[in-house]
Amino acid sequence: MDHVLRVYNLCVRLGQGAKIDWQVLKAAALLHDIGRAEEDKDKSGKIDHAVVGAEMAEKILEKLGFSDEKIRHIKHCILTHRYRRGDKPKTKEAKILFDADKLDSLGAIGAARAFSWAGRHNAHLYRTADINKYIRQNLGGKINGKIKDKTEHSPQIEYKTKLKFLVRRLYTPQARKIGRERKGYLKEFLRRLEKEVKGRL
Repeated sequence: MDHVLRVYNLCVRLGQGAKIDWQVLKAAALLHDIGRAEEDKDKSGKIDHAVVGAEMAEKILEKLGFSDEKIRHIKHCILTHRYRRGDKPKTKEAKILFDADKLDSLGAIGAARAFSWAGRHNAHLYRTADINKYIRQNLGGKINGKIKDKTEHSPQIEYKTKLKFLVRRLYTPQARKIGRERKGYLKEFLRRLEKEVKGRL
């Protein structure tokens, strides 16, 4: 829920001054990860929280009296917010949600999330690897593939296979500006961590 609220706040920031449907954006931000628990429980790796979440959101929005048009729009935002799905957001609201969600993976909060994830999945605090080999063995041959063995992952590998590419994928100029600063901070943090791990600092 902390992540959801951070993404919501970033959506509000990125949406300022733009002609957007605030009801759609805010609802999509609050519901974008509603399917995450289902994906986390799935041992097969087949459940996609964006797909499940869109369907769960539809039922909630119907009960709240949202129009069919707005429900379709919110579902599109949820379906396209995920980096690894590859579906591109087509509306301003969907692009803002995508950007806000990605920004939460960078900067100081991105570092905190990466290490929290590593602890949760018994992954490495520090580990580098031959990235091409790692992609073949643990990401299904695609750089944006789903992680097979999470214990083999690390914040450094996450940076090299995903986080370093996020800024170029962002849609809004303000998000790219924020993203460049946050990426620089995260990159420097990981560089310092490596020095400390190797006893150089």
